[in-house]
Amino acid sequence: MKLEIVKPEDIEKRSMEIITSELNGRTLPEPQFSILKRCIHTSADFDYYDNLTFSENAAQIGIKAIREGAHIVTDTKMAAAGINKGKLKQYGGEVHCFISDDDVVEEAKKEGCTRATISMRKGAKLKGPVIFAIGNAPTALVELDRLIREEGLRPALIIGVPVGFVNVVESKELIMKAGIPYIVARGRKGGSNIAATICNAMIYWKGEI
Repeated sequence: MKLEIVKPEDIEKRSMEIITSELNGRTLPEPQFSILKRCIHTSADFDYYDNLTFSENAAQIGIKAIREGAHIVTDTKMAAAGINKGKLKQYGGEVHCFISDDDVVEEAKKEGCTRATISMRKGAKLKGPVIFAIGNAPTALVELDRLIREEGLRPALIIGVPVGFVNVVESKELIMKAGIPYIVARGRKGGSNIAATICNAMIYWKGEI
């Protein structure tokens, strides 16, 4: 096996070329295609071509919200850490993860529910456009669905990509029926890294929307 010699600054570009080649002509309209390729780049998993699902104009809606200074609320510190906060701040936006806040921890114990559930309630109180990026907790998606139905929550976009086995598939399906723009990885696959990747793909998008 012969190693391919690639300059450090060209590694990502070369990776995208390989991904495009191995998709064998399968494509999506932009900016969805760029988001998909970044998910494959992060995971080396081509199943995302079939699993990653966009509601109508969801990518464009997310990019517009980011450019208008949207907050991004995550369900894990890992997802929050992976988002390019400096670039987001240039648009006036901020990343929030409330999962370890004292009031969230206390309220979750009091109610006997997950911290992800309570952190979504806290995120719902933010002013201005909000994107929820969920990569770990199905209970976060379940609570977002409840907030939409019962309390009139209207986020700009929900990124629903929790990974796992318990209520993962079902919670994603709820979000796809909630009447809110979404980007969802159907099935069991996903993760905090994928949630952050989708956010970054929208933050980095330089084209028209």
